[in-house]
Amino acid sequence: MIERLPLWIHGRFKFLNGKLPQSNSPKITWIFRGLGVVAVIALLYYPIGMALIHNVDDNTALDVEVQAGQSRSVAMAAKLIERETDLHPWVANDPWFLPGAALDNMPNFQQGIIYALSRFAIEMSDQVGRTRGSSEVDKDLDKAAGLLKYAGDVWVFDFSVSLAPTAPSDSQYRAARKSLVSYNNRLGNGEAVFDTRADNLERTLERIAADLGSGSAVIDTYIRENSGNLIDFHADDIYYRNKGRLYAYYLILRELKKDFNDVIVDRDVTKPWDQMLDSLKTAAEAQPLIVVNADPDSFLRPSHLTAQGFYLLRARTQLKEVANILLK
Repeated sequence: MIERLPLWIHGRFKFLNGKLPQSNSPKITWIFRGLGVVAVIALLYYPIGMALIHNVDDNTALDVEVQAGQSRSVAMAAKLIERETDLHPWVANDPWFLPGAALDNMPNFQQGIIYALSRFAIEMSDQVGRTRGSSEVDKDLDKAAGLLKYAGDVWVFDFSVSLAPTAPSDSQYRAARKSLVSYNNRLGNGEAVFDTRADNLERTLERIAADLGSGSAVIDTYIRENSGNLIDFHADDIYYRNKGRLYAYYLILRELKKDFNDVIVDRDVTKPWDQMLDSLKTAAEAQPLIVVNADPDSFLRPSHLTAQGFYLLRARTQLKEVANILLK
């Protein structure tokens, strides 16, 4: 089997070609051969593992099924969490000895999704999931909002905090999903609140717009300080973190349109809402083979952060327009 390995491997690993150090012990010979096989496996472990694990799932056709009286947006949030922690591996907290630790785009995309869902859960607990500001906060929504704020890169052990085992990120997000599902089940049974007032929707849109504004500021700062670099190992981190946010916001806002259908029809904001969704969808689906951070006015090389920033700001402007219409 060793003799069938490519010649360049034999050239780099002399001990694989059978010309082992002189020894009267066959045991030493097999040790050297075993070490050679381990070295070859180690060289293939990370690239093959990364290729098998990597999955930036930006399927904008993702749909949910709900029972009568349940919220489609809450169901979508729960489904996204389930997909990124159970159907796909959560790789942002993979330790160094797992191939997922060497991935870059997928963990940033996943953390961008969770960040957007945490913002949505906060708005649900503060606004939509209660009758008025003076009413009691829904316990399930409050718990979900807290759990989704948990850092995404915490493994079973976090030695910066303690030597004892701790709750990993994905287990916290699964617990958040259970709380969202519990809330939605109670909502379907008439035991929870989903207050579809226009002012609740307007405030939710304003908060999402503010979050997108924060994302655009990060893009602007990075372009000003780093654009034009031939080699850039951080531009894709920003790109995919924003991509995850935009993707999650697209799906949540698409379902919020159905949850608040009466308000949207009554205020005649269907067309601007659809335009806003189109901008978010365009940004969410863009996935360049390599993220290039060239100068914005470059003739030869693209600036993917500039392109993403354009659609992000366009969606933010449209969000503000819809929010302003809802105020009238």
